[in-house]
Formats: sequence, structure tokens, C-alpha cells
Amino acid sequence: MPFQPETPDLPHDAPLREDVSRIGAMVGQMLAEQRGEAFFERVEAVRTSAIRRRREGEPVALLGRSLSGMQPDEAEALARAFATYFQAVNIAERVHRIRRRRDYQRAGGAPQPESLLDVFAALKAQGVSAEELLDWLGRLHIEPVFTAHPTEAVRRSLLEKEQAIVRSLVDNFDPTRTPQERKEDDDRIFMALSAGWQTAEASPVQPTVQDEHHHVGFYLANPIYRIVPALYEALAEALQQVYGVAAPMPRLLSFATWVGGDMDGNPNVGADTIAASLASQRAHVLEHYMEDVAGLARLLSQTQGRVAIDPQLAARLDDYRARFPAAAKKIRPRHADMPYRTLLTLIGARLEASLEDDHAEGYTSVDELAGDLELIAHSLVAHHGLHAGAYAVQRVIRRVRTFGLHLARLDVRQDSQVHDDALAALLGDAQWGEHAPEQRVEKLHPFASGEQSLAPVDEEDAQRMRAVFQELGEARRRYGSEAIGLYIISMARTAADVLAVLALARHGGLAVTSSPGGEEGAVDIVPLDIAPLFETVDDLKNAPATLRALLADPVYRSHLKTRNDRQWVMLGYSDSGKDGGTLASRWGLQRAQVELLEIAQGAGIQLAFFHGRGGSASRGGGRMTPALMSSPRGSVAGVLRVTEQGEVIHRKYGIRALALRNLEQTVGAVLRASLRPREDEPRETEWRERMHRLSAASRKHYRAFVDREGFVQYFRTATPIDVIERMTLGSRPSRRRSMRGVQDLRAIPWVFSWTQCRSIITGWYGLGTALERGAAEFGEEALAEMARDWPFFSNMLDDVEMVLAKCDLAIAEAFSQLSGELHAPFFGLIRDEFERTRRWVLRLKGSHELLEGSPRLAQSIRLRNPYVDPMSVLQVDLLKRWRASGGEDDALLRALVACVNGVSQGLQNTG
Repeated sequence: MPFQPETPDLPHDAPLREDVSRIGAMVGQMLAEQRGEAFFERVEAVRTSAIRRRREGEPVALLGRSLSGMQPDEAEALARAFATYFQAVNIAERVHRIRRRRDYQRAGGAPQPESLLDVFAALKAQGVSAEELLDWLGRLHIEPVFTAHPTEAVRRSLLEKEQAIVRSLVDNFDPTRTPQERKEDDDRIFMALSAGWQTAEASPVQPTVQDEHHHVGFYLANPIYRIVPALYEALAEALQQVYGVAAPMPRLLSFATWVGGDMDGNPNVGADTIAASLASQRAHVLEHYMEDVAGLARLLSQTQGRVAIDPQLAARLDDYRARFPAAAKKIRPRHADMPYRTLLTLIGARLEASLEDDHAEGYTSVDELAGDLELIAHSLVAHHGLHAGAYAVQRVIRRVRTFGLHLARLDVRQDSQVHDDALAALLGDAQWGEHAPEQRVEKLHPFASGEQSLAPVDEEDAQRMRAVFQELGEARRRYGSEAIGLYIISMARTAADVLAVLALARHGGLAVTSSPGGEEGAVDIVPLDIAPLFETVDDLKNAPATLRALLADPVYRSHLKTRNDRQWVMLGYSDSGKDGGTLASRWGLQRAQVELLEIAQGAGIQLAFFHGRGGSASRGGGRMTPALMSSPRGSVAGVLRVTEQGEVIHRKYGIRALALRNLEQTVGAVLRASLRPREDEPRETEWRERMHRLSAASRKHYRAFVDREGFVQYFRTATPIDVIERMTLGSRPSRRRSMRGVQDLRAIPWVFSWTQCRSIITGWYGLGTALERGAAEFGEEALAEMARDWPFFSNMLDDVEMVLAKCDLAIAEAFSQLSGELHAPFFGLIRDEFERTRRWVLRLKGSHELLEGSPRLAQSIRLRNPYVDPMSVLQVDLLKRWRASGGEDDALLRALVACVNGVSQGLQNTG
């Protein structure tokens, strides 16, 4: 019997059913071929048992009996079998999104929701003129920031196999393909599945920072690099269709990364990784430009005598022949009368020279490269070449303007405590960090302003920080100012934390001479945007006071003036959620933005937010459009800088068509939130007062749980955190220090662990109690009104509802029982709060069951659950046996890792 998963039965999903059945059958065939018919039959028996458990409400223990005591090798293979199924279904669902997008485009009727056509039409209906829209397009600054927080560690070789499956499925959209061609598609899919089965999902070796760089680079330099021109073309087309206006599109998109620059808690990152990452990124993007330029050279075969060229282009050609004689000699004589091809060949030679540091003939700025290409584009257009190659040149120009000579800007991050440790050594004051913030500010003023210099000392922390800023200065000189992003201060709590970075930057030589008033007005400035990161609930609460003090500081205001009076603030969704629970975190973030904006406006500076979101709802994940439309008025203002992490990068950017769709949705959401934010709501003052009370109640209940005696031991035994700590997911340690409490664990393994055990308390615990108390205090109708009419509250409830739908308390109980005598008191609290939260979410939404208003998502979760369940139940049995071995049985550990990876693929949004 072939491996045939159940498939969705919603409208328009017939092709998806076909793809899922088709790949599911191949998975079954592959399993039988690789492991034998007996193994395949066991997989089928477990799958049938899991479905029956869901349909008939059978106890988890019944499923557990069929999975207990398996040999590690067999258990690992079983988990990988179900994980392979999820890989296939995930691919089929992503391909179906491409199919649906094409259906909309082919139908020619109403535009696809959240497409640029849809957004532009909505804005026009709201009274937005073409002039106003173009003005805002010129102000847009969208910058996804890729970080090295993988909760879904996938080898590049497996990513390439996945793309091969995607190509074969997309090829089958063509109804004219012959049976032979379809068979060849199936053969390619089967080969990719089989080769993937024979490949370990992740290396047993802990990834290095360079490995993480290559992983992120796969997305930046492949799908994203290719689709950037298409985004600008879609913008221009939507503007033309909706407004009848043809206008050049301004640059509105760039990318950044933390890989190689995120030093916070990672001793493997420092000056050397900053240098290596920037060098690797430069080489990567230059190699792509060389490929593009070579392609243009083959395309632009125009010959003199048939077409004329601009005199400026002819002069540039003569100049480059003289500067690159070796490359000029290699040009075939038969191509000598092809001016565009010849110049592009010589541009390729200059790009190759740029690969060498400080090569005299290399490109020193992106403007030089773009200028060469624009010269060609202008000459083509001026001589009847608009449709003879100018379009292709313009696409390369779009890439050059987006990626520069650095591919992605590199952010740098460090904990404020590390800065204080370095300053303690430099100032000879071991108690430096214990002084009052006002004292530290006064002491730092002369060093932050450049009036005095810190003397070098022979101390590790101080030397390490000095080397970092020296490297940033060298990188700026070598790669240009665009290559360096923000300098982010983790655990920033006072103005002194920000001035500390200015002082250390000057100590490291990161200062340049600026002459705004001519030679006589020359001053040394620090060319760096410094962003305090407010992470915990208390930090968010105190953030306005910190910003107020910072903007009142004369030294810092002088620095800010050199940064165009724009202050960046990073908001931490992860640690605030871990610290106070989901409701307190959400409200703290919302309230902080409102208050910070008011302070910035009063001080006459522009405030820009950098959102540190994760993949899961517990860490700020979720759909971008609702998130932005429910944000405080004025908080977007044309700017979106947001982290992209873990499996989110893969889901959003792994396939070109979906990467384009995601960027279109992002641009559309930013435009909507900027041009036409939600209208003022007089009831919102009262709603905010209620939310203060709800947030406090939620946080109190959440903290009572995580601060309860024995909680750390319960967490370490009722979740697979000990397995996750042993997995080779990233170069960064999973915790900051020996774990005394929740505060010492990083947010990603915290969320990941609770997701694996299927209770996912990080996404809802404390909310039910808050809603129950709120209903008693304000009335249920008052809360229902907020849920119906306040986007902030309704969006939060939607996200919590999705998390609740992914929970399975019966499986969570099986994990909890591993904690022994701690199980009863702790799990009783979890079960009661879950039921309370579920009940109140349904009541406030007016629903009878979870996800009643999102049938597609509900169907997807319902269909996935029976296939996730066996891996979860198997994980409980393996965890018990592995811990009994003292954590020494590597075969059991490998099987556990396979389960963790499989559950991650099945549930998605895990970290």
C-alpha cells in the first residue's frame, strides 16, 4: 500500500491534493526501497494508529505502547520517515502558493489580496494621489536582517535538493508537457528524495560562524538576488495599472545580517569574524556581478555601423582598454566592432580586480559600477535599444543598487556589560559598572566627545573591544560606509550604556574627519548608528526615561546631528516574552513605541524602530500586514527593519516566487501603515487603561509559574531542553551562564523546548487568567468590544488562537510525567490555564472551536497533527531511556535529534 497522506479538501486545492498524493506515494516507495517493506509497513501502521487516536479520542498511552522500546536505529529511521513526509508536504504547500498566485494573474479579475495591485487600488480608494504615493515610495526604507538563530538546521545540499523538487512541481503547471517529460519530473523528485534520505540533516560538528554565513548567504545570493529586479518591476507595473503613471522607482530595499557581527554571548564572534564575513560577502556579490556582466556581454552583440553609441560610452571604452590591457588583448578580433560587449568584458575585468584588496584598478564604490552600467543603458535607450537589451541592463543595475559591493550590511551587537568590563580596565576602575548612571555619563563625556583619549591597556576585554572598532574602521574604508549597519547594545538601560559605545569607538580609531563648515570647521565624528536594545518587560517600561536622558545629553546630541538626527531603537520581542509572558510582552512593546515616539517628536528627532522578531508567535512572529496595521500610529513612517530568523528565512525566501510574494506583501504593508494608518479611536484611551490592568495580571500569573520553587528542574525534565543543548544548531551557546532561572536561558531554546513538548506555554500562559479577571472587572462585553474593534488586541488574540490550535495537552502531559513528583503541581497549573485561555479566546471571538475563521490554517494543522504525534510520543520514550543512560547513549541521542527535527518541520514556527 503506498504512503498516502490525507489531503485537504478546501476549494481550489485539487492540484495541491494531487501533488501531496503524488509525493506521498514517492516517499512510501523510497522508504520501502531504502529500508525494506517491513519498515514501510511499520510506518504505515504507526500512521494509521495516530490517525485513529485523533479520530476516536484514544489515549496517548495506546500510541505510546506501539512505539516504546524501539531500537535507536529503527526509532531514528521512523522519525526521519515522518520528517520526510513533512518535507514533501511543506514543499507541495509552497508550490501551491505559487500556483494560486499564477491563477490570480491569469484570471485577470480582482487582484490577489495583499499584492501591490491590491494595495495600490485600496490606497487610491482611500484618497491617496499618485504624487503622495510617489513621495512615500521615495521615503521607504525596508531592510530584512538575517540572523544566525537556526531552529531548523538544514544543510545546503538538502536545500538544493528541495529546490530541484520545487522546479519539477512547477514544471508540471504546464498542461502541454508530455508523459515522458512528466516521468522525467517524477524521476528527478524521486532522486532528490532518495539522496536526501541518505544525507544527514545536519553535520555532527558544531557549526562555525563561517558555516552560518554560508547558510544565510545561500538565500541572499540565490533566491533573493534573483528576484529583486522583479519587485521593482511589479511596483512600476502596479503604479501604471492603478494610477496610469510611469515613473522611475527609487531604491527602497536593502538587506543586513548579524552573522559574523553578533558578539552577544558568543565568544566565537569578534574582529576576525567581522573581517571574514565582510570579505566573503564582497567576494560573493562580485562573483554574481561578474556572471551577470558576462551574460550581458553575450546578449549585447550590437555592432558599429548598425547602431550608434553615446560619445561618453566610446570614451569610457577607450579608457578601460588602456587601464586593462591584458583583458583587452583577450577580446576576440571578431568582437572588436561590438562596443557594448567589449566594454562589458572590460567591466568584468575591473570587477575581477575588485576581488583583490586595495587593487588600484578595482571599483571603490557602488556608484562607479552602477555608473558604468547606466552609461550602457542610456546609450541603448538613446539608440533604439530599449527592447534590445536595456531592460536586461536595468535589472543588473537594480541588483547593484540593492546589494552594493557588500551584499548585506553587517550589524554588530554586544552586551552592555562587556562594554562596562572593557571600560573598567581602561579607566582603572574595577567598580565602574556599579557607579550611578549619572556618574558614568559625566566620566564618559570627554572620551565620547573626543576631547580626551583612553590609553590602551593590556587587558583581554579592552583589547578585544578595541580590535572590533579598529576592524569596523578598516571595513568602512575598504567596503564603504554602506557595508556597516547598526551597532546594537543588548541589555541597554541607561544613557551611559550608549555613551560607552561612543567612547570605545573613538578608542578603537573609528572616527573620521568631517568638514560641514569648511576646513576651519573640521571635526572628528564617529560614523556609526548606535541602537539601544530594550529587551525585558522592565527595560521596555523604562525605555522612555532612557531615551529622554540620552536626547538631553549634549555630547550624544552632537553625535546624533552627524547621523541626520535619526535615532534607532531596537525592540526585543524574545526576551520580553520569556520575561513576562506573551500579553505583558506585547503590551510593553506597544506602549514603549507610543511613549518613545512622543519623546522623539518633542526633541525634534526622527525615531526608527528595529524589530527583533522571531519565527514563533511567542517571539513576535506572525503575518506582517496585521502586525504593522495594529502597530502604534506613526511608528512605521515608511521604515521597516526586522530580523528574519531560523525556519522563517527558509519559508519566506527559499523559493524565488515566494520570496517575491513576501517582499511585495512587506512593501504593501509598510505603505498602508504609513500612508493610511488606522484612524484615531476615542475609545482607545479607555482600552489602554484596561490593557495596563490585563498586562499586569497576566505577567503576575506567568511569573508566579516560572518563579515557583522547583520550576527550573521541572523545565529541564518536562521538556527536551537537554537534547536541544546537545544539538549542533549554531555557533552560539544556548545559555548565557549556568542556569539559575529563566533569565539565564536564551529565548530561542526556551521557546523551542516548550514547542517540542507540545504545550507551547510561551505563547499563551497567563492570558486566560488576565482575561477572566478583566471580564470580572470590566465586563465580558467590554473585552469583546476590544477584541472586535481594536486591531492590537484582535491581532494578539488571533496569534494566540493559532498557538493554542497547535498544542496537544495529552502529549504535553506525557512529557511532563518525565519530571516525576514535579509533574502533578506544575502540569495541573498548565492544564488549568490552557483551558481557561482557550475558553476565553473562543468567547471573545464568538467562536465554537479554534481557528473557526481560518479554515485553511485549521485544516493544515488538523492534517499535520497525526503525523507529528508519533514523533512526539516516540521522543518521550527515547528521552526517558537516554536520560537513564546518563545522556551517554549517542545512538539514542541521534534518534532524539531526528524526532526534534521532525516535530520542527511538522509544526513550523518553532523558534
